[in-house]
Amino acid sequence: MTDTSALPAVAIAVAPNGARKTRADHPALPVTPDELAACARDCLDAGAAMLHLHVRRADGRHSLAAADYRPAIEAVRRSVGDALVLQLTSEAVGIYAPPEQIAMVHELRPEAVSVALRELVPDAGHETDAADFFCWMARERIVPQYILYSDGDVLRYLDLRRRGLIPPAGHGVLFVLGRYSQGQRSAPSDLLPFLAAWHGGGELTAGVPWSMCAFGAREAGCALTAALLGGHVRVGFENNMLLPDGSTATDNAALVRGIAERLQSLGLAPMTAEALRTLYHPDA
Repeated sequence: MTDTSALPAVAIAVAPNGARKTRADHPALPVTPDELAACARDCLDAGAAMLHLHVRRADGRHSLAAADYRPAIEAVRRSVGDALVLQLTSEAVGIYAPPEQIAMVHELRPEAVSVALRELVPDAGHETDAADFFCWMARERIVPQYILYSDGDVLRYLDLRRRGLIPPAGHGVLFVLGRYSQGQRSAPSDLLPFLAAWHGGGELTAGVPWSMCAFGAREAGCALTAALLGGHVRVGFENNMLLPDGSTATDNAALVRGIAERLQSLGLAPMTAEALRTLYHPDA
């Protein structure tokens, strides 16, 4: 077995289900707490450092209700303990408004949460409430990952940083290469506008971990491009169910394992959850 302890490390997050997919899309889509717990264990063994968690209502629809989140959180923690960073989603999916998204995080106080700037700060009128929320998460050491869908979103993030509405440390960003649309396919070149805007931020982006997610069979190519350029990666059934050869993956762990093996072939190692936590909070 190759010793990867001295290799540069890349965090692999897995997004195993998302808000929109059903078992009609894939029979191995994990939905129930027990299924998510088993998926977490398999993805940990395959090389993941983070689990990006979506849960459902009893009728199968997307949920941000604490009562729906808690059984899944408890099941995952029983399965893997602290060996994965557990990141909740605050995604609106056209159902939830910013006050409800914020209230969920206040109630559950998760280790980490993804927040889309487009949803939490859609206009200047939402800036005060969003800034209060972002500063509260920093005080509570909850790690937000700000979801950015375009280079314009990167510029918005930088503006909020410059004005102090987003605290400077203890968070990351996620570049979404493409859109949630029928037949969406991402390409490694989709990363370039994000990075041009990101590097234009100068000292504002120094030390802030960035990750990417992509759609379609080129997810792996996008992920490896990001890793070689200094980023981290998110894969999984939320955005993609295909292997690089175009065949359907058997499960989420197959996607994670494929990325982990390719990283090692390039002289990079999958990062552990412990190392990822240190990346966000080096003073811990």
